[in-house]
Amino acid sequence: MNDHYTALGLGSDATLADIKKAFRQKASQFHPDRNSASDAAARFRAVQEAYDVLSDDAKRQAYDDNRRRNLLDNPAETAREIWQAYFDPLRAALTQ
Repeated sequence: MNDHYTALGLGSDATLADIKKAFRQKASQFHPDRNSASDAAARFRAVQEAYDVLSDDAKRQAYDDNRRRNLLDNPAETAREIWQAYFDPLRAALTQ
């Protein structure tokens, strides 16, 4: 499961205005017409999916509930996924 908050570069306490602003910035940054990186299209889709979920109150509530449940059910795996979601893009950016 991808972390939608990480895809937008936000914390889980982000407001709807924060989500919209981050979406516009990230969508512009990763749009395949503007970004020729090999992973731009995939990152653009991740940003779109994150916005679709987090901008809808019901979907966001279900997503947040699922995140909390995953953390409680399998904390080691969830922590690993969060760690990778944060550091893999950072590592890739530093090696470019």
